[in-house]
Amino acid sequence: MTMKEEILQILEQNSRLTPADIAAMIGADEAEVAAAVQELEKENVICGYRTVINWEKTSDERVTAQIGVKIAPVRGEGFDRIAARLSRFEEVDSVYLMSGSSYDLILTIEGKSMKDIAHFVYDKIAPMETVVSTSTYFVLRKYKDHGIVFDAGRESDERIQIMP
Repeated sequence: MTMKEEILQILEQNSRLTPADIAAMIGADEAEVAAAVQELEKENVICGYRTVINWEKTSDERVTAQIGVKIAPVRGEGFDRIAARLSRFEEVDSVYLMSGSSYDLILTIEGKSMKDIAHFVYDKIAPMETVVSTSTYFVLRKYKDHGIVFDAGRESDERIQIMP
């Protein structure tokens, strides 16, 4: 594994670590680590830093939904043009091209209410010329997000044991 790969694995787990922290962890020079991180950012390998928040523990009301979008691809452009267009909406958190699904793209979006998300789907997504159909799935509860388990205190197995 290269030094850059080690740095990426460490930052993926905790992006708050300093180059000095990372250097101590991998046995490298702090300046070397700082230069590598800067280069990874410049190359757009590191695309940003994000804090994962359990919004259920705040007073901020949020609704998350995943939207399946069936597309009629445009010749010569495939799904890229419509995916790029969908990515530009501020409500859209992520866009994935899928295989093995009845939907070509899966979007993750957030809104203040189910009604906000419904309006977004029928006002902005459904009218697009290449969109054939959509299907909305509302997230009822997040147990794990970006590798972080929420409510870790509930780790004990609460299932009823059945004896044969």
